[in-house]
Amino acid sequence: MDGPSTIRDVAAKAGVSVATVSRTLAGNYPVSTETRARVMAAVESLHYVVNVHAKALSGRVAGPVALVIQDITGPSLAHVAAGVEQEATSRGRLSLVCSTHGDAAREDDLIQLMREQHAAAVVLVGGVVPDDAYHRRMAEYAKALDAAGSRLVLVGRPPLPAGAPATVVEYDNRGGAFQATSHLLAAGHRRILFLGGEPGFSSADQRRDGHLSALRAHSVPHEAELDLPGSYTRTSGYRRVRDALGIGLDFTAVHAGTDAIAVGALAALREAGLRAPRDVSLVGFDDVPFATDLTPSLTTVRVPYVELGRTAVRLALDREDSIAGDDHVVLSTQLVIRESVRPPK
Repeated sequence: MDGPSTIRDVAAKAGVSVATVSRTLAGNYPVSTETRARVMAAVESLHYVVNVHAKALSGRVAGPVALVIQDITGPSLAHVAAGVEQEATSRGRLSLVCSTHGDAAREDDLIQLMREQHAAAVVLVGGVVPDDAYHRRMAEYAKALDAAGSRLVLVGRPPLPAGAPATVVEYDNRGGAFQATSHLLAAGHRRILFLGGEPGFSSADQRRDGHLSALRAHSVPHEAELDLPGSYTRTSGYRRVRDALGIGLDFTAVHAGTDAIAVGALAALREAGLRAPRDVSLVGFDDVPFATDLTPSLTTVRVPYVELGRTAVRLALDREDSIAGDDHVVLSTQLVIRESVRPPK
């Protein structure tokens, strides 16, 4: 036989009608035990595969949950993906993971593809610059998916203007950064080197706001020379601390905008013959698994990344039963105190 088997082939081999095969496979209509046995034997011998796309169009199969992220290799995003997969699986849904590599055109193509695949929800994750162009693009995504019976969910991103049919699941960047800086200030540090993210990105700006709020709350003036923006990478953390030490900048603590930055900062301190926390205290942000493996173990802000993914799926799939206000949820963050902070000399 050329090509894949069809439902007509199954019907002919089993000696029944196409409608009987369809009813038997759907399991929604009573057929005799003998007829079911004949149909299933024909299905097995012909290696017939049900057309899942056709079933999705008819509403007889649950649509998948799609996760669209910039980079699947980052530890924090991988934990969001794990949460999405866990919640989707618990509800009998297939989960799809797609990477944009930071390409807006690819993101557009993936959104369209997910509409065609009748995804029940499309979850977008990753830092953004929330300018007018971004809001217009997200509003278009939301409306297009809503028209197809799907739902756009933004994770770790700011909400859209009122009226856009989208769900937003954020976490408390400001509160987490406030806790981290306050912990350093409570230990007696006043010269805190802040290694934030790139200005304009929502998470970076929120974490910097939390840092500045903590300084104000403790009546400690903000000093521009101690405020060094950059990318959320180990290399960036290493270079910023290395350069700060190279020009003789005085600081007794480092607040790293991510745990990856903290790892780079720690390497630069060691290269300069300094130890944490004996010479310089250090806090991070994320609480990725390697934070406990560092020497010293890293005091950091825990972000509930797995719960972000699970909440995104839950709110998208249960939105018909949700109460007002469930379309925008902010999960809390928590300071985890370990070994990398002590009072300054």
